[in-house]
Amino acid sequence: MIETNKPTEKAFIVAVKLNENSEDDIKESLNELKSLLDTAGAKVIKSFIQNRSSIDPAFYIGIGKVEEIKKEAKENNIDTIVFDTELSPRQIRNLEKEIGKKILDRSWVILDIFALRAKTREAKTQVELAQLKYFMPRLTRQWTHLSRQVGGGVGTKGPGETQLETDKRLIKTRIAFLEKELKEIEKQRIVQRKSREDEFKAVLVGYTNVGKSTLLNKLSNANVLAENRLFATLDSTTRIVELKNKKYFLLSDTVGFIRKLPHHLVASFKSTLEEIKYADLILHVIDVSHSHFREQIKTVEQVLADLKVLNKRTIYVFNKVDMLPKEDLEIINLEHFKSDKIFISAEKNINIDKLKDKILKIIEEDFRIKEFKVPIENSKLLSFIYQNSEVIREDYDDSHIKILIKAKTPNMEKIESNFK
Repeated sequence: MIETNKPTEKAFIVAVKLNENSEDDIKESLNELKSLLDTAGAKVIKSFIQNRSSIDPAFYIGIGKVEEIKKEAKENNIDTIVFDTELSPRQIRNLEKEIGKKILDRSWVILDIFALRAKTREAKTQVELAQLKYFMPRLTRQWTHLSRQVGGGVGTKGPGETQLETDKRLIKTRIAFLEKELKEIEKQRIVQRKSREDEFKAVLVGYTNVGKSTLLNKLSNANVLAENRLFATLDSTTRIVELKNKKYFLLSDTVGFIRKLPHHLVASFKSTLEEIKYADLILHVIDVSHSHFREQIKTVEQVLADLKVLNKRTIYVFNKVDMLPKEDLEIINLEHFKSDKIFISAEKNINIDKLKDKILKIIEEDFRIKEFKVPIENSKLLSFIYQNSEVIREDYDDSHIKILIKAKTPNMEKIESNFK
């Protein structure tokens, strides 16, 4: 694992270009890996791309390329070799033995960054669980410190057990503990959702580093860290956003997505990502100035499809328009997208009010207007109406109140049920 409190590590990065891969796509993926390593505290010295018709099951790359990397790593005093894919345990062992340097893969680096960024109990639990499930099959003899975390110590090693077997048992115990912790946290989330079920909820989704935190700050006057680095913020944040006509909505941020996101990480963050399922609106934030923003959209939409929320009402929020010439924006504007779209700059405060107006229009579409005749003595029903609707007009007679209200559809249905 990369340790950021030590002097900057020097790294090589390696990718394989198969016949179905474009050269441009491989280079973009390597540039992204370089940014990941910068975030994790390592400096990339050189990139290697090997053209192959298939992956080598033993080394991922061919033995000739292994020898080339070994030679150059020794000459340049390289600490770490990072592969732009998820390597098998066998490939990592073979490469470390052959090259004699620390071998990491893309998933390992992403997990390392998530561990660095996690601040809340939930995020730390999610990340540690993903790390342990990832590291388990890649286990070497580096895990004895876990005995202090899972109640081990003297007497934890059974007779005849090897250190590796003990380490695996400790990890399994820790995984079981973390999974139990996440179930408890999920129970708390369910309670929180119930308390907010009558509120209009929007959620920010998008590729990492597209400006979601900056937009959250602009819309809600929040003070969330907005840093120009991958996964600058990790912990989910919910804020109130005030609109015109005394309307408001709850806006939640989510973890940024990235290509080749480790599946253990997605699984561990399942409860957090499920907040998207319960949202009324998705704001899909896109860095329109990025040369590969269309591919980033596809990556995000694949995760949304996996969560079965791809058809939920969505606004495509094309951010950073101040960084593109007008003619490029006009071309993008003509492209087909399945939902509403708007072009903004969160940093420069361009079209933020228009985005709020667009959201307000959607919220008001979710409201119904209806008139009721309520007996004056039915104080319980009247109290519910006043608390859960907007009273437009009310007229009194001796025994009833004729009241015209505007309410969210679920609340209106609850009120209507009293008159059946």
